[in-house]
Amino acid sequence: MNKGFKYGLFLAVIILLLFMANLLVGSVSIPAGDVFRILIGEEAAKPSWHFIIWQSRLPQALTAMLCGGSLAVCGLMLQTVLKNPLAGPSILGIDAGASLGVALVMLAFGGSITTATFSISGFLSIFVGAFTGAMAIMALILFFSTLIRSSVMLLITGIMVGYIASSAISLLNFFATEEGVQSYLIWGLGNFGGVSMQQMPAFASVVLLGLLCSILLIKPLNAFLLGENYAENLGVNTWRVRNYLLVITGLLTAITTAFCGPIAFIGLAVPHVARLILGTENHKSLLPVTILTGSVIALLCNLICVLPGENGIIPLNAVTPVVGAPVIIYVIMHTRKLMD
Repeated sequence: MNKGFKYGLFLAVIILLLFMANLLVGSVSIPAGDVFRILIGEEAAKPSWHFIIWQSRLPQALTAMLCGGSLAVCGLMLQTVLKNPLAGPSILGIDAGASLGVALVMLAFGGSITTATFSISGFLSIFVGAFTGAMAIMALILFFSTLIRSSVMLLITGIMVGYIASSAISLLNFFATEEGVQSYLIWGLGNFGGVSMQQMPAFASVVLLGLLCSILLIKPLNAFLLGENYAENLGVNTWRVRNYLLVITGLLTAITTAFCGPIAFIGLAVPHVARLILGTENHKSLLPVTILTGSVIALLCNLICVLPGENGIIPLNAVTPVVGAPVIIYVIMHTRKLMD
């Protein structure tokens, strides 16, 4: 049994345990036996428990598992191709684009999108704004990638685009109403509860498609470890692979940010946790373990968020830095050891 398979099996067990813990823990105490009966379709002692499990805790746990894996694999691919240990899904400004889209909807348009032919409001308008903003920034980065061959320069360009988007958000906040600023602030805190059970099939399909496409890039990613010139000598079209990677990263970041808000540190820190676990850069084992580790971290963070019970829910982005920041500090102190 190789090391990657062994750790993958171990992480799968941890995911199962954390998934069950996410179903059992919350502001309302539901006995484990009733949770199991609800999941297999039987009646619970209280009808409200059925609603809590199926419409709140189950989709939230599934969302955390899918988002954690997708953000983590985005971070891994970007760190490999850009050769930067501090690259992550936010580094190219894609989540800043999503945030700008939401800011426009909430702060400039009053929470709704209205045209001559249709009008949408509420959560759907927020989703449309976030997804449109993220994909617009991704399209811009793809355009720059046709002009900029250097991965480092592309990384810097992405950072600058992110700064421009953040500046626009600051201006919108300055001129917005108090209610609009508060609504935007709440969205920006992050929350895995943004996907309903009715939306789950579409959300899961897009995320799983992105994860499958990332797995198909394992061989080119391993070639990138030896440098772009070496990869090209092996027959890898580095420009095409980089663009594929940007599309996958943009799609996964857009869909997760649109539904759950900007989630900090998971994409940045988890790939390093996976490297520390395996002690290898081989993506054949590193990439699957990174996806599983991301799911573990996200489920753990979501569980911590609901631990106060009746006293409320801790904002997600108040928890993820506590988990991710120590990892990043360690990486900064040992960058040469980790990336050489």
